[in-house]
Amino acid sequence: MSRAAPSGSGRRPPAILAALALTTGVVTYLLIILGSTVRVTQSGMGCPGWPLCYGQLGPVDRFHALLEQSHRYVVALLTVLVVLTAIAAWRLAREHRSILVPATAALGVIVIQIALGAITVITHNAPFTVALHLLFGLIVLAVTWVTVAAVFVQRRPAAGRRLGILGYSTVGLTFILLVSGSLVVDGGATYSCPTWPFCTAPGIAAPLVIIQYAHRLTVLAVSIFIVLFVMHVARRWRWVPGARIIADVTAVLLLAQIAVGGLVATLSAPDALQDLHIALAAAIWVSVVVLGTMGWLTGADSAPPVVDAEAAQRSGPARGLNMGSGPSTEEG
Repeated sequence: MSRAAPSGSGRRPPAILAALALTTGVVTYLLIILGSTVRVTQSGMGCPGWPLCYGQLGPVDRFHALLEQSHRYVVALLTVLVVLTAIAAWRLAREHRSILVPATAALGVIVIQIALGAITVITHNAPFTVALHLLFGLIVLAVTWVTVAAVFVQRRPAAGRRLGILGYSTVGLTFILLVSGSLVVDGGATYSCPTWPFCTAPGIAAPLVIIQYAHRLTVLAVSIFIVLFVMHVARRWRWVPGARIIADVTAVLLLAQIAVGGLVATLSAPDALQDLHIALAAAIWVSVVVLGTMGWLTGADSAPPVVDAEAAQRSGPARGLNMGSGPSTEEG
């Protein structure tokens, strides 16, 4: 008996859909970073009105206004890409439910995100609306990358569980970790612990120290789950092409994030390091979501596919999961 990746049935999603999905995912990631820059530089109210900035559609010659307006331009671009991706999914890959569902969901989530952006401006950056805005931003990022993974990864009907409890837990806890980091910023605790990993600065308000400690403990706990998940993928998902590479990238991103987090604390949180810290956090979120999606689509935590060697020789080389050469097929 020899092992081979399964091949699905149904036609291959067109390359235009793959290009749209990937472009949408990349632009969403860049938007998260730009949104971080807006927050770090206190430019959230650079444009006190919505959707125009000081009643203008074109560039405004003030730093904070220009930054906030640029953020809105990218949101507009992303909205167009999300709509196009959803249309392409419905027209070109309607039989691929694993593509159609997240592509359509992204359309709904981006509408909610735009509404929350408007409410955030109208309420003058009220902490509750800012937190909701970030939460839905992370959901938009996740859904767009689920779509990317679904386009490039072949779905395999699994006999058993599709994704184990470790995978589900890691995805959920990573989301909680990002939310806890947002609470540090929105709660005014960014500068409350100028030492790392412990907080030894005197004269800092206790609630701010508690927020920092809660975040750092969350980092520790979630990092353990991510490491265990990455090790699990490396050991058990060898038959899933691309999974080992993404797992290795996730591990590197996690190490870099921990190091940058220490520098943010000890160097009094310079803006550039805060942006890098959030960029790495978003990249970890993307890689964990993609790994989770790959595991779910392929049933990676169930038994790996096994085919008879003679049958494989008669039918020719089996097509494997495809993460590098374009979108692949799945069962509908």
